[in-house]
Amino acid sequence: MPGKLPYFFILLSVFIFSSCTDREEATKVSLEKREEITFRPQLPALTYAYLPQYSHTESFQRHHRLVEYLSEQTGLPIRQVFPDTFDDHINMFGQGKIDISYSNPFIYVKLANRFGARAMTRIIEEDGQAEFRGQIIARADNHDINTIEDCRGKSWVAVDPSSAGGYLFPLGHFVDHGIELNDFREVVFAGGRQENVILGVLAGLHDIGSIREGSLSVVEDKIDINQIKIIDNTRSYPGWVYAYSPWLPEEIVQQIRDAMLNLDYEHDHEHRAILEAARFIGFIPSDDQDFDPVRELSQKVGLELD
Repeated sequence: MPGKLPYFFILLSVFIFSSCTDREEATKVSLEKREEITFRPQLPALTYAYLPQYSHTESFQRHHRLVEYLSEQTGLPIRQVFPDTFDDHINMFGQGKIDISYSNPFIYVKLANRFGARAMTRIIEEDGQAEFRGQIIARADNHDINTIEDCRGKSWVAVDPSSAGGYLFPLGHFVDHGIELNDFREVVFAGGRQENVILGVLAGLHDIGSIREGSLSVVEDKIDINQIKIIDNTRSYPGWVYAYSPWLPEEIVQQIRDAMLNLDYEHDHEHRAILEAARFIGFIPSDDQDFDPVRELSQKVGLELD
């Protein structure tokens, strides 16, 4: 250690002389002045949650413009909150932490049955439909799987047990073709992420996957989606729904509903940008009866919605 001291003073001298030159004035810094950083509690606001079928980043990018628009149009403070899982979304709604829920129809029925959620609007998908469907996929070079019957005995990765297009619609489709759950070698879930299903199939970890229609376009800038083939499509069911807490005053609900229905995809460029970010093109009014086909499907596949 003593042998290293001269090198320390040499380095210190270099630092001092290189830091101060004849052309630069030294800057005095007072360490007596300081500012305490205080915690600022979050202001009250209505909370808006998108069922987490994609990452939080994707969720924010799709919906933050719509949240800002709704807040501006109604004059109400609204902020987006981010449940981590489908169960989180359900629990947060039940705990009063979500005022406006955007979810698939299965989750909506659960929220309605358990907590009195009420449907407000349904979205119009990019294809112009207020319904959507699921898809069953496999690797394009998997020549053993070409039809729905070929899926029997295979490893199936789905999005989440409560995912509509990513699990329950395909499950009903399999049942319609005489294939039950115990006919698969295994059924695993991808943590609520559509992307994980696609990547799991692409990586060869699973033979088949189930996703909602449109999910392949989300990853087309990350992978070559031509390496994925669609084995079959399910029938269509009522689409994603905006629901509200039963504790929300009806006049506030009406303001939010009107703001949604006033979005004009065809004739207003700003509205079009908001809707394109959210990946749908408009809204239609909705009520609880719209989701009776989902309740019928639940009975068919033995799913408990209460």
